[in-house]
Amino acid sequence: MLPPPLPSGTIRQTDIAPLVASYRLTYQPVVARVRRTSQGGGFGDQARIPFTWTVYFMVDGVWVSLESARGLRREWGSLDKLEAWLRGQGFDVFWVRNDIDPVGQAEADLE
Repeated sequence: MLPPPLPSGTIRQTDIAPLVASYRLTYQPVVARVRRTSQGGGFGDQARIPFTWTVYFMVDGVWVSLESARGLRREWGSLDKLEAWLRGQGFDVFWVRNDIDPVGQAEADLE
């Protein structure tokens, strides 16, 4: 298994189209499960829901994270909403990493 992306920079949503047009995005986006960093819109209950999803891009061979207009890491509480956002940005292929939740937990919950 490949190690998780470790971003060493940031980009903003407005940077994505020019980076795609100039062929500087060199890999599919990676969606990762991360610890929540901010409370957004009243829905980010860090005690009840401590984890969220974010997306990393490889720009010029370096992993970068997506930053909001306020300068915070962009986070999604729903993987479905993040998928819709990525497709809206023109990405039909992306990778999903979840290094937080234990493997096999979903099967155990079904029993």
